[in-house]
Amino acid sequence: MKHFDDSDFSTTVLTSQKPVLVDFYADWCGPCKMMAPVIEQIAGEYGDRVEVGKLDTDANPEVAMRYQVMGIPTLGLFSGGAMVDRLVGYPGPIGIKSWLDRALAKTAAA
Repeated sequence: MKHFDDSDFSTTVLTSQKPVLVDFYADWCGPCKMMAPVIEQIAGEYGDRVEVGKLDTDANPEVAMRYQVMGIPTLGLFSGGAMVDRLVGYPGPIGIKSWLDRALAKTAAA
């Protein structure tokens, strides 16, 4: 699992050749802790199609503000140097995977 921060976000996420799923979280956030194992599972299952990583919004507020992350947990899917879709809240494992499948399909079709 990659960990992104303000200093490397542009070079690791925005210039990636593959879509990148970013889990915007904070250590104190209960729903973020519930989402963590699902994100780890997605990293294993989807690793050939998408890069997966986390960004601590408390330690890296610049990126969170730039992409208007107002609530956590938020998942952002980045492709081509931009956030192309987002999911706010924790809809459970099936909800996350359904959202990601739809978002990746839209990205591939674009």
